Amino acid sequence: MARGRFITFEGGEGAGKSTQVQRLAARLRAQGREVAATREPGGSPGAESIRDLVLRGAADRWSPITETLLMYAARRDHIERVIRPALERGAWVVCDRFADSTRAYQGAAGGTDERLIGALETHVLEGTRPDLTLVFDLPVETGLARAHARAGAEMRFESKGEAFHQRLREGFRAIAAAEPDRCALIDATASMDAVEAQVWDAVQRRLAVHG
Repeated sequence: MARGRFITFEGGEGAGKSTQVQRLAARLRAQGREVAATREPGGSPGAESIRDLVLRGAADRWSPITETLLMYAARRDHIERVIRPALERGAWVVCDRFADSTRAYQGAAGGTDERLIGALETHVLEGTRPDLTLVFDLPVETGLARAHARAGAEMRFESKGEAFHQRLREGFRAIAAAEPDRCALIDATASMDAVEAQVWDAVQRRLAVHG
């Protein structure tokens, strides 16, 4: 059986990724594909427990290095229990955040040494990497306004301040620029339907999907 495909959605707060994950998953299912729509941190019971630790509480609850270790603990469980089994049975995995979020949030914005993050990627991912990454880009002010409008319990990163989020945006844009074969930059300021069209165009062109 052919391996499935792995698509990740990345970007700052309020970019609209979660909505587009569901829209893409529905579109792929309509073509008769098995799709696992999932998220990080989280996606498996153990990883969801870690999500509660990381996304709630005061902005300074964890240091960037501690956050990095927690994110990778959650990611390993997610890979073992959800992502890798789905790909091995030929399903498509559509994931709201993956390893690039650690590089951007804890690395570019938080200051964690990229060598530590790189070592964790090597030993934890063990080759489980996206076929396509959609990087949602929008001005920090717009994203934070959207995020605060939907405010809930998981607002720890939103409270880290505008300078943090400017570094975050720059980090994601740098990732997209460094790996153009894997990453597609999406204009997340557009309407939901226009963003969906950008996503579908990238999936069709990059992964040879038709329909």
